[in-house]
Amino acid sequence: MSLPASVSSWLLVLLCAVSGAYCLGRVRRPGGAASREAGPEALMGFGMAVMAVPGGFGEGWRAPLLGAVFCGAALHAGWLLRGGMHHAHHLVGSLSMVYMAFMPGSGHGAGRHGAGLPLVTGALLLYYAGYVVLGGSRLVTAGATGTTGTPYPLAGDGHDGGPAEVIRACRLAMGTGMLAMLLAM
Repeated sequence: MSLPASVSSWLLVLLCAVSGAYCLGRVRRPGGAASREAGPEALMGFGMAVMAVPGGFGEGWRAPLLGAVFCGAALHAGWLLRGGMHHAHHLVGSLSMVYMAFMPGSGHGAGRHGAGLPLVTGALLLYYAGYVVLGGSRLVTAGATGTTGTPYPLAGDGHDGGPAEVIRACRLAMGTGMLAMLLAM
């Protein structure tokens, strides 16, 4: 792995781990449903950080462990869909993590090549590109106007354990990280 690729992989690990840690901090704060929403986001951030580690770290156990954890997360998100479609993003994210854990080329830095199933990879790339563009535009708009009440999953309203712009930025960072990992496949 080249030095620039290694540096970018480690920056992605850091970005995902920091986002996961921030979300974990929100889980621990009182805030009702909003703090419960941070749990899946923390899991996603830490899972993405583990998946993005370069150099073949955990080659024997990483894929099965991440696959099992995110299959469980997908089942949980599917169960929560009974309460509203705002959990659909967590379902897509969990299934994306399962997909990337087992597809060739998902071992960033491991030297494997391949792009998984082109149709699935393409659909996920489109989803996350749209998520990042929409999330970025909402973050910029909210920062410029000072508004905060756009719907989940792209925004918080300040009642879920942190400033709304920071929560939006964490979600945007994780969406961007997912997009980067899909592009690296």
